[in-house]
Formats: sequence, structure tokens, C-alpha cells
Amino acid sequence: MKALSVSSREMIGSGSRLLMRDRAARSSFDASLVTTTSGVSAGGYSSKLSESSMSRFFGKVRQAGYVVDDIEAAMRHWSDVLGVGPFFYNERVPIRNYRYNGERFEPHNSVALANSGDLQIELIQTRNDVPSMYRDFRLAGHTGLQHVAYWTETYDEDLARLKGEGFVEVMAGEVGVNGRFVYFDTHFHPGTVIELSEVKGPKGKMFDLIRKASEDWNGSDPVRPFPDLSKL
Repeated sequence: MKALSVSSREMIGSGSRLLMRDRAARSSFDASLVTTTSGVSAGGYSSKLSESSMSRFFGKVRQAGYVVDDIEAAMRHWSDVLGVGPFFYNERVPIRNYRYNGERFEPHNSVALANSGDLQIELIQTRNDVPSMYRDFRLAGHTGLQHVAYWTETYDEDLARLKGEGFVEVMAGEVGVNGRFVYFDTHFHPGTVIELSEVKGPKGKMFDLIRKASEDWNGSDPVRPFPDLSKL
């Protein structure tokens, strides 16, 4: 075998050192991802979740919630351009027992719901200055995806479990009987707030109705009123 020249040995040595530095950098990056995924240092909140439990802790994402400036225009875009609909719209969602950081307020939020397959799309426009995570999102200069929601019929059990894992409640309330919801302090980048939503009561039946309406939807009546929860 031909002996390597000095310059060749120097190049190989330099390449080896670069490879080692690259591997070290990737290891450091992977470690930072584990820290972020576990929630220990991501976005300033503290969670005791392990890196393996975060991705399967809640089950499937059932809803993607978008905060918008003009909900009527947003519904038109989603239905006309993206083909998602029909939307069920309520200009003022009847939220009871609303709390933000433990204080009670009276929010005025307009909400539109539609489905794309099994994923529910929620469009939200705030109509007053009541403190909320939606308002915080807008004041930070954002619009678009603000949260993802997981649905449950065992709300009390799941809420206790999540708080035991270190999740911190920020915003909560009720929409109909057995229709409680809670938003946790899991913001890392826009769209990473987590909502736990109870679907044991009429709200869950409404969600089923909205999903069924989306099946083979032909574009007719793209905006429809919320059903009366008291009759579901």
C-alpha cells in the first residue's frame, strides 16, 4: 500500500476532527430536543413528563384551533380555497365559569367549527378585552394556529393526572353540561398550547354532528348556526 503524504494525513486528521465535532454537536442538539420535548425548559414552563410519554400522553389530536382577526373572512377562505366545511358558527359562545389564571371573567368569543376528516378545525375571534390565552396570542403579534385539543370523557381523572405530571392550568370554563375545557401553559412556539376538552355531554354530540356534516359535503350552506346544546 502506498504511504500517505504529509498533506493527505493532515487532511484526514482534519476531517476526523470535523466529524467528531459534528457528532458532538448533533449529540448536544439531540439532548436539547429531549429537554424541550420533556417540557423541563421549553417556553418557561415546568413539566415532569418523560421524553417518551409526551408524544402519546394524550392520545390523538382531535382539534386544531386558529385565532383569527376576521372570522367571517377566515370561514370563506377555509371553505372556498381549502374545501373544508361546512362551518358551524356561533357569534358568542355561551361559556360558563370562565377563569383565567384563577380569576373569573365574561369572555365574548366568536367560534366556527368544521371538520377535515376526523380533525376538527376551530376558528376563534375575540370580541372583547377579557384576559385569555387567545388575547395573549394576538398581543404577541400572532395569528393562526394557537392550540391543539385532546378530547376526553373522563375529564376529572385526566385533569388530575395531568396536573400531577406538572401541567399548569391557565384558562378554563364550560360549554354546556359536561362540556368543560382547560388550557395548559405549554406554549413553546405558536400552536403548541394544549387544550383538554370534555366531550361527555351535548358538546360531544355537537362535535359528532359537525363531523358527519363534513362527510361528502358538496359546498352548500358553508356557514350554519351552532345547534342548540340544550336539545342535544
